[in-house]
Amino acid sequence: MGLRTKITDGIKDAMREKDTVRLSTLRLINAAVKDQDIAGRAKGNVDGVSDAEVLAIMAKMVKQRQESARVYEEGGRLELAAQEQAEIAVIEEYLPRQLSEAEVAKAVDAAIKDAGAESIRDMGRVMGALKSKYAGRMDFGSVGPLVKDRLG
Repeated sequence: MGLRTKITDGIKDAMREKDTVRLSTLRLINAAVKDQDIAGRAKGNVDGVSDAEVLAIMAKMVKQRQESARVYEEGGRLELAAQEQAEIAVIEEYLPRQLSEAEVAKAVDAAIKDAGAESIRDMGRVMGALKSKYAGRMDFGSVGPLVKDRLG
């Protein structure tokens, strides 16, 4: 079952269960995916976004909400921070399990070896390989410095 189908089924279940937080969060995901579909059509991609791109969209949404929750907590708006955390929990249900630090290190080493990377100039190829294979399963903001250290 594709990711879009799971999200659509989740929307239907949330409607039946009258779970407003889940419903609104899943609708936001659906809207973001459809926005990317429309943007892709303008570039000639008629198939729509792939599951890997949907995972990337959802990972971005989690990061946005984490940042918002942090800002709300710093501002003393705990009810808004709790709402952001609830949305993060819903989104993460649809993301694959995050890799552990050891698994990330192993994946980075394998990507460097597979790409034949020898210097920092090859970082783009390594990151591209990791993003295509592990979309939504690792935080690429923290992986970048790791790759840089291994190539530097």
